Amino acid sequence: MFNYYLDLAWHSLKRNKVLTALMVLAIALGIGASMTMITVLHVMTADPMPGRSGKLFYPQLDPQGMDGYIKTSDPPDEMTWMDAMNLLHAHKGVRQAAMSGGRVTVVPPQGATHAFMADTRYATADFFPMFGVPFVDGSGWTADDDDKHARVAVIARELADKLYGTPHAVGQTLRLGKYDFRVIGVIDRWNPAPHFYDLSMGSYAKPEQVFLPFETAMELKQGIRGSMMCWGDFPADGNMTKANGCAWVQFWVQLDTPVQVASYRDFLVNYSAQQKALGRFARPPNVRLRDVMQWLDYNHVVPGSVQLQTLLALGFLLVCLVNTVAMLLVKFLRRGGELSVRRAMGASKRSVFAQLLVEAALVGLAGGVVGLLLAAFGLWVVRQQPVEYAAYAHMDGSMLGATVVLAVCATLLAALFPAWRACRLVPARLLKTQ
Repeated sequence: MFNYYLDLAWHSLKRNKVLTALMVLAIALGIGASMTMITVLHVMTADPMPGRSGKLFYPQLDPQGMDGYIKTSDPPDEMTWMDAMNLLHAHKGVRQAAMSGGRVTVVPPQGATHAFMADTRYATADFFPMFGVPFVDGSGWTADDDDKHARVAVIARELADKLYGTPHAVGQTLRLGKYDFRVIGVIDRWNPAPHFYDLSMGSYAKPEQVFLPFETAMELKQGIRGSMMCWGDFPADGNMTKANGCAWVQFWVQLDTPVQVASYRDFLVNYSAQQKALGRFARPPNVRLRDVMQWLDYNHVVPGSVQLQTLLALGFLLVCLVNTVAMLLVKFLRRGGELSVRRAMGASKRSVFAQLLVEAALVGLAGGVVGLLLAAFGLWVVRQQPVEYAAYAHMDGSMLGATVVLAVCATLLAALFPAWRACRLVPARLLKTQ
């Protein structure tokens, strides 16, 4: 029966090509605009750590002075060096990692005249297993390497190919400025988006090319990048990184169960109270513990402009559907005589209703295909924009399927009233006019 309805729908659509084309175009424009923005929103709200994000937490402490203190204010986004090291060595989580961004001078084998700058991540050993970083060769360093301030490095596959012509670069010597490091691991392509573990570098920052042990980098006075919030008196030696009044270190902890989360939150409160008793903290305990998705939401990674544009695009889709309703109503009512003949020959209202919905589904399917092309063009336009998330504006398989499904479902929804109205026509009255 479905094939019969399909055949009737196909012949009906061909009889009035202009009206069919207008309906397809209306659906395509609405679908193209809405799916462009929905895809962008989908990319920006994606989970950067699927399967892990609910177990990775970002703790915050408040070591500031009483100046400007408001009881409900949030703590600084970063930690001081001392607090990060204290939490790191307390080992209260399953894993924990302190880190910061940096930039180093890479001297290739060809010599200093070919040197270039590379984005760097200074981190402690748990960074790699905690975030599930994939390796094409070797591995990350150990906690013992952290303690010994070992001069070891992990590099990205792209950099390994550039320097050594192969991703299998373990054992190679990496020259960074005036210091030599031994390559112990090469990371396979890894670029979580958003760049959740250090949003100060940008929500969609490019992946780092070099990874160094945190304490080794600080010992060698490697430059840091990112935000730094300072208060109180500056240290006499000018070294802001070790100052008690400067927060600049990101800290992540892995907690696998709700019990561990609750226990770690209590630990943060007790630690803050202890530091206040020691005179380091002036404020009462003020702590936060957010998982990955909560951290992204807190930092408003999705701009309000993108959300507004998505709502506007959905509004445009609604307008297109209203126009489609009007055109379907005209089309179906014009076919009152044909439908009455079918009713007179024994067809039920249900079968006529099904026939009209199949016809609408064909329109929706065609509109979805054209809408896909328009959405692809729209995403290409987005990728040309000077925004940090532009490079990620690509439609994946789920969005492809969603586009077609949305087009068909939206058109079927738009066709419900016109089809119902057409089925309520009185056959006898229309047959008398034929």
